[in-house]
Amino acid sequence: MREANNDSKQPSINRRDLLCGLAASGAATALGLAPPETHAAQARPALNGRIRQSVVFWCFNTAGDRWDLERTCRVARDLGCASVEIVPPENWDVLRKYKLICAMAPNGMPGAPFMRGLNNPRYHEEVIDRTRKVIDACAEANFPNVIAFTGYKWRDADDPKSGEISRQDGADHCVKALRALAETAEKRRVTVCVEHLNTRDTSHAMKGHPGYQGDDLDWLAGIIRRVGSPRVKILFDIYHVQIMHGDLLRRIEQNRDIIGHVHTAGNPGRGELDDRQEIQYPAVMRKLLEIKYNGYVGQEFIPTRNPEEGLRQAVRLCDV
Repeated sequence: MREANNDSKQPSINRRDLLCGLAASGAATALGLAPPETHAAQARPALNGRIRQSVVFWCFNTAGDRWDLERTCRVARDLGCASVEIVPPENWDVLRKYKLICAMAPNGMPGAPFMRGLNNPRYHEEVIDRTRKVIDACAEANFPNVIAFTGYKWRDADDPKSGEISRQDGADHCVKALRALAETAEKRRVTVCVEHLNTRDTSHAMKGHPGYQGDDLDWLAGIIRRVGSPRVKILFDIYHVQIMHGDLLRRIEQNRDIIGHVHTAGNPGRGELDDRQEIQYPAVMRKLLEIKYNGYVGQEFIPTRNPEEGLRQAVRLCDV
């Protein structure tokens, strides 16, 4: 190598030196001798950030090695996610510690919150009261959304023999309750998102919800449009919509104006977003960008292997 004859003394390099240097660098990497910063870069996805991603806490707290909230927040932060969701307000100080938000807050109902919902007048007082309190907490924390559910179709949510609420009555009851919530939500600038769930999978308590009335996306969309509030929308769960309807890209397009939040999981099985399941997640994410969706995408799969590896794979796959 020779030095140039100028004041800056910039080194020149020939082609042979360059190729030797690249070969040495490749060998070092193959031997695990790459610089520490290279390993750090490989450990986390280089996010484009066009899809804002969130981690749904319950999935990682109930499966495998049962992550606590601290660990979930550390992993979410290191993967470039902005949120850990379905975390109650009393634990939001942990999110703040990691500079994260709760993109979707639970509605405060005890037990299985999707059972006692908006479709049943006997639960209206409790559901509306608890949801309003969480709306207020979200407003104070500057968090965007609170989850809501239609509820099970039985007159007593715990008893299938108690008789069914008709589709029409269930829709009317949902509209009434959501209009009451919309008054608070609009004032507080927080969005109530009603989740669509599947009733077909009977294999596991959280893979399907037989008896849930809001299993038809068109029925649920009709309720949201009857309420007519910009602060009442659908939680579009890709896994559940795939099971009940399929035709995901068209469904996203048809409901582009009322999608307030999105959840993911692989189908069948509600596992990782890998090549053993049928949903083409990059295409779904590109469709969300096409319709100018600017909400969050929550990773809500149930881990079947190393949860951190699965989550990293999902985050990268959705980062289109």
